[in-house]
Amino acid sequence: MTDEIWKRAEIESPCVKICVIHPEARLCVGCLRSIDEIGTWSRKSADERRDIIAALPARAGQLTKRRGGRLGRTAG
Repeated sequence: MTDEIWKRAEIESPCVKICVIHPEARLCVGCLRSIDEIGTWSRKSADERRDIIAALPARAGQLTKRRGGRLGRTAG
């Protein structure tokens, strides 16, 4: 099954469909974007999106592992 509805001609979203906001870091545990970045993604320029995507790997360390709930099941 493909997600054709999610495909666009612009820079694709880093969304991985694990949409859970970490309570302390305030980042999505799936894509590592902030709520503001997620909400304004469609209005951002290609350069802004590239900058955000480039910054995502460094954000992973901001998430502390929780013992239970959905985050506990998705964290490696």
